[in-house]
Amino acid sequence: MPQLVRLYIRQVAFGFALSAGFVTLLLSLNVANLWHLVSHTQGGWIAVVMLVFFNGVVFAGVQFGISIMRMSENPRDAGRGKRIGFDTPRVPSDGRVAVPANDSRR
Repeated sequence: MPQLVRLYIRQVAFGFALSAGFVTLLLSLNVANLWHLVSHTQGGWIAVVMLVFFNGVVFAGVQFGISIMRMSENPRDAGRGKRIGFDTPRVPSDGRVAVPANDSRR
């Protein structure tokens, strides 16, 4: 199995584990009275399954994205981005700035 596929499967599993923990925290802390809604409704378990699944998709995507972005071809460049140079406009000490005239006849 290619190394990238193994990385993807590992990150998806970790993302769904995070999702399960997140939903458990949501229910145990009773955020927005969610535990009451889930436990006192006939199809409440469907909401829990949907929360775990959809949060799992999001968390897995974020996990995989972070792991891919952290890869670098050169290990000594890790943590440093590429700097883009640009000229900073200077304002004269008297505060007057020359503004080019706008030719509206074009």
